[in-house]
Amino acid sequence: MTTVRRMAALLLLLLTLILTQSACAEDAALAAKYQAGTHYDVLSNPARTLDPNKIEVMEVFWYGCSHCYAIEPLLAKWKETIDDDVIFAKTPAVWGDFMRLHANVYYTAEAFNLPREFHNEIFALLAVSPKLADQDKFAAIFAKYGVSNEDFSKKVNAFGIMSKVSQGEKRTRKNYLIQGTPEMIVNGKYRISARMAGSQAGMLDVVNYLVELERQAK
Repeated sequence: MTTVRRMAALLLLLLTLILTQSACAEDAALAAKYQAGTHYDVLSNPARTLDPNKIEVMEVFWYGCSHCYAIEPLLAKWKETIDDDVIFAKTPAVWGDFMRLHANVYYTAEAFNLPREFHNEIFALLAVSPKLADQDKFAAIFAKYGVSNEDFSKKVNAFGIMSKVSQGEKRTRKNYLIQGTPEMIVNGKYRISARMAGSQAGMLDVVNYLVELERQAK
């Protein structure tokens, strides 16, 4: 009986070693696939995240960027796959006054909880006129979704909206060190671009890898 028990213990130990080695090999292969400085950048000045209890994935975008519009369907599908410990958000990039207005428009739409179709219309509008700064043009689209011109004007110029834009601009310049759009920031620590990842789909693959890296670090 003692011999049988010893054999069983040895077999269990052997199985454990095999599984451990297999897991280590998988981790090593994954680590070899995505390298800091090649597929993503490690940010020297990490940003504070929206919820410290979750792993944040932040997209930095601009309505006037055709690549940002193109990634929208991929993001929609990807968001359906994320776990409850992951939070997704967006930050508009700001490199000039007209982009600051576009950022105001985004946060105003967020405040009114407007649907994805609204954002698609803004993307389409700025695809024709990327530097558009005519508030009336934006107001007309808001009106289609039940927001009056008066309510739009009050909200888009409100202190709360201006504050969000200012905070977002600070994050993108000081913390994220954004080089273009769209770019993805994972947990305020890592920046991924399509150029580094190889494609927009590749960006999300790297995002998934970094999310898992952060999950294991908790």
